[in-house]
Amino acid sequence: MLFALWLLLSGIYEPLLISLGIVSSLFVAWIAHRMDVADHEGFPIHMGPKAITYWPWLIWEIIKANVDVALVIIKPKLEISPVLFRSPASQKTEVGQVTYANSITLTPGTITVAVHGDTVDVHALTVGAADEVISGRMDKRACQMEGDS
Repeated sequence: MLFALWLLLSGIYEPLLISLGIVSSLFVAWIAHRMDVADHEGFPIHMGPKAITYWPWLIWEIIKANVDVALVIIKPKLEISPVLFRSPASQKTEVGQVTYANSITLTPGTITVAVHGDTVDVHALTVGAADEVISGRMDKRACQMEGDS
C-alpha cells in the first residue's frame, strides 16, 4: 500500500524504479512474515470492507458533536455538566475495543479515559454527550465493523 501511495504521489513511472520498488516491497513483506512481526492486529484487513459504512457514519457523528459543542460554547449561559461514567464495550477483540474507544474520543465532547475488559470509562462535557455513548449505538456499530453482528 505504501508503495502504491508513493507511486501515485511521486509521478515517477520508470520501469526500473517500479520493478525495484515491487521487489523491495515483496522482500520486506517476506522478512516481516519470517520474523513474525506481522499480525492481524497490526493491520486488521478483515475490518476493511465494513469500515466503508462505519467511517461515513462516524464522520457524521463527529460533525453533529462538533455542532453541539460549539453551541454549548456560544451560548451566554454555559450548559456544561461534566460527567464521568462507565459504559459497556461489547467488542470481542482488542482491535474492536480500541476502535470503539478511539471513536468515542474522536467525537467532540467525549473522551475515553480507560478501557477495562468489557467496559470503558468515558468523560463527557455534557449529559447529552454522555447519553449518546450510553445509548449504545456507537458500541453496536463498532461491533458490526468488527464482524460480531
